[in-house]
Amino acid sequence: MKLFNRTRTLAMKRPAATSLSLVMISSLLAACGSSTTSVSSSAPTAAPTTAAATASPAASAAPAAKAAVPATVVLNWFAEPEHGGNFAALAKGFYKDAGFDMTLMPGGPSVSATQIVASGKAQFGMANGDDILVARQEGIPVVAIATSMQKSPQALFYHKDSGVKDFADLNSHKVYVASTASFWQFIKKKYKLDGAQEMKYTGQLVNFVSDKNALTQGYVTSEPFTMDQQKVDYGTLLVADSGYQIYAGVYFTTEKMIAEHPDQVKAFVEATVKGWDYYKDHSEEINPSIQTKNPDMGLDMMKFSASKEMDFVFGGDAATQGTGVMTKARWEEVQKQMVDAGVLKSAESIDKVFTTQFLPKK
Repeated sequence: MKLFNRTRTLAMKRPAATSLSLVMISSLLAACGSSTTSVSSSAPTAAPTTAAATASPAASAAPAAKAAVPATVVLNWFAEPEHGGNFAALAKGFYKDAGFDMTLMPGGPSVSATQIVASGKAQFGMANGDDILVARQEGIPVVAIATSMQKSPQALFYHKDSGVKDFADLNSHKVYVASTASFWQFIKKKYKLDGAQEMKYTGQLVNFVSDKNALTQGYVTSEPFTMDQQKVDYGTLLVADSGYQIYAGVYFTTEKMIAEHPDQVKAFVEATVKGWDYYKDHSEEINPSIQTKNPDMGLDMMKFSASKEMDFVFGGDAATQGTGVMTKARWEEVQKQMVDAGVLKSAESIDKVFTTQFLPKK
């Protein structure tokens, strides 16, 4: 059964979760501190060896090659096409060309990308835009530096014969959803869904499939593949259509990293954007490398996911302003919605939340 959810409150989202153990995640976390798991974009010059120091003036005058600096990006879930740009950048050498010895660390049920990056065990991470705002409210000094998706593929799925047509129709229906998920708090308040029956979301579709009156959260890049196979006659309410338009798969780093290594941040963003632009037309070339990290996700499903995510990555503002772009107006709107819904206690200067200074110039 397909597992999906990328809210900050529930982890189950991809079927691969069951095949990757927490032991593997722990090993990766430990490896983060080692010299083989870091990533950097602009590496410092290697220190000369003793032999080099005693070499002839002519030899010592030769420019020293830059050493790749190890660094890590913590993904927001197990490896999947939603990370296609990162895997393309790794496979095609874009990170290497930028000076990185890059490690892509998978996320998962027990992995907090914001905490790992904030601790200094990784240089970069991925999270949804509302997760960035929540993290900052909790005192974690992360900053968004680019986004993989212009809007979230998060959705609510319903049975077509349930009578549901829009968000306002959810009263009297069971809704399998993370009760503290930010998008659900917004939708409940906007559409006055006091009569909706909140059910505990387990990450599986079985309860939804067996109950014609129920809805479930999921991603349009994934759940439809499984439901189509099971011949489920379903409809879709894209969360972004409710007015809650967060950026999804946002790349972030820390305030400290930006202050001390802006060149590395810039190189990471540029290489990642280049990776996404490559993945757009070469997803089937890159997907096998993703599958090596997530063998339980078939290539047919990866092909489906990749095709469904293209408009989320390259549509909207990205179509005219470039891959990864973010705007102040969007961030301010989402922050206000989260304050109004009671998810955030107060608003802060949005200029501290995100920056576009490292994105490639159009």
